Amino acid sequence: MTDIPTFQDIQLAHKRIAAHIHRTPVLTSTGINAITGAEIFFKCENFQKVGAFKYRGATNAVLSLAENEASKGVATHSSGNHAAALALAARNRGIRSYVVMPRTAPRPKIEAVRHYGGEITFCEPTLQSREETLKAIVEKTGAYIVHPYDNFWVISGQGTAVLELLEQSPALDVVMAPVGGGGLLSGTALAAKSVNPSLKVIGCEPALADDACRSFKSGNLIPSVSPKTIADGLLTSLSERTFTIIRDRVDDILTVSEESIVRAMFLVWQRMKIIIEPSSAVPVAALLDNQGLFAGKQVGIILSGGNVDLFHLPFQEG
Repeated sequence: MTDIPTFQDIQLAHKRIAAHIHRTPVLTSTGINAITGAEIFFKCENFQKVGAFKYRGATNAVLSLAENEASKGVATHSSGNHAAALALAARNRGIRSYVVMPRTAPRPKIEAVRHYGGEITFCEPTLQSREETLKAIVEKTGAYIVHPYDNFWVISGQGTAVLELLEQSPALDVVMAPVGGGGLLSGTALAAKSVNPSLKVIGCEPALADDACRSFKSGNLIPSVSPKTIADGLLTSLSERTFTIIRDRVDDILTVSEESIVRAMFLVWQRMKIIIEPSSAVPVAALLDNQGLFAGKQVGIILSGGNVDLFHLPFQEG
């Protein structure tokens, strides 16, 4: 499919996956509110199955496949969270999953994919290597590719997170989400603007992997080249589809430094007593770095995941 999901597609996705996912909680922190001057509502997808929002899109995609499409299994490339999500969704449907992962993927994410039954092939940490390795596996197995973000059903499924958030916190002024390949931000923007066209949607990205921001500002799709950021879930480039949605529906994209990401991650761990991964901390960092933009507003932040290598925490290493 190459078309763009509608709000109705996101609603249908939510009905399709509702029995399979967690309806994650929305948490608040008076301490972080006081620091930022905003009223923040954290949509905790770190509590989702496989520890990330990715399970929504992967489940919607796997459940949407016809029998003949699913019969030879599913395949993807992913740094971790989508890989684990697809492996679990495939296992629940009783089909095989083939996963291409960069050799630099965090150990807990590799272990999770194996735990859920995914068959891993490692590659170099570049988009070209991911895609070439995936192509070879699909030619060999005949598996159906479920792209981590450039997929109609995946985007529809990711949009269900903000659909729930707006049911749980209906008075939001702003929604913030991290952006890598753009599946979450695309789904967020489609759902948010359909529920409330005046709602501001802000994408958040590491400055060392700022292709989405540069694409958004220039109006032309600019691929990511050798990004190096602690936010390992945000290393991929936008697709034509996600770029089109983001260009048309997102209000702005903010970038943050590595130091800001670590500081935001530590703040959430310390004040909220919950585990988030660096990619989840990027919107929190953007809010902390741009407090004047959000002061006095109700802000929804999607905490995208909580899969961290606990033996190599950035605030321990720093």
